[in-house]
Amino acid sequence: MDTHRDAHVAAVLSVTGTMLATGEFTATAAGYRDLLKWARKWGAVRRAGVEGTGSYGASLSRSLVAQDTACGLQPADVRAVPLVRMC
Repeated sequence: MDTHRDAHVAAVLSVTGTMLATGEFTATAAGYRDLLKWARKWGAVRRAGVEGTGSYGASLSRSLVAQDTACGLQPADVRAVPLVRMC
């Protein structure tokens, strides 16, 4: 998930890495609930990569753990991958 002050962008990937969907959610408690509900449309959420778990993603990470007590979801801190543009 790409985290920002006001909104977070999430992508759902299949087990083979195929992108199934993307969505944007407000950076609020309600937005975090909506994000997890949306992601579960494609099945059980086993892993969550969150950019910036020490800053904008911190509240999101805590919320994901709190909402998913049954499966033990543990968000992982991921770094943004810079785009390489070929001229």
